[in-house]
Amino acid sequence: MGFERDAVEELLNDAMSQRAAVAGRYIRMGKGEPFILRYLRKHGTATPTELARASHSSSGRISAVLTALEKKGFLVRAGSGDDRRSVTVSITAAGREQSQRDRDRMWAVTSWIFTQMGERRTWLFVDLVSEFFTYLSICDPDGPRPTRQEIDAAFDARRKRHEA
Repeated sequence: MGFERDAVEELLNDAMSQRAAVAGRYIRMGKGEPFILRYLRKHGTATPTELARASHSSSGRISAVLTALEKKGFLVRAGSGDDRRSVTVSITAAGREQSQRDRDRMWAVTSWIFTQMGERRTWLFVDLVSEFFTYLSICDPDGPRPTRQEIDAAFDARRKRHEA
């Protein structure tokens, strides 16, 4: 290995040195309250189990987030049918408004960054990140590396998503 090891090291060093500044602001957008509100805005209702699975969070973490959102009036929980243990979660109008504010803030800062980068470099960045995540999505750190067929299938699926 030549450039690969250096590139990984550079990426990790850069990520670690910037992590404190970025983590507090943007990591929260990927998990927690903003994620739950975005998910519910898109899907309507969900169970806590579905939310935990979608956010890759524990059921305990989801329960705490749901309690906080419910106290703020951003969602409601309701029993589901005869099984009193089964609960569905729905977003309220206030939750939709908060989710839209979160989205607008993220779009504004991301648009500003892309303006700084310029159109050509922005599209290059977007394409490279998409390619990176396509490879990452099929590569298990503990398993064998994907075959050419698996790689081709993943990129075919990516292409179809972009065409849709």
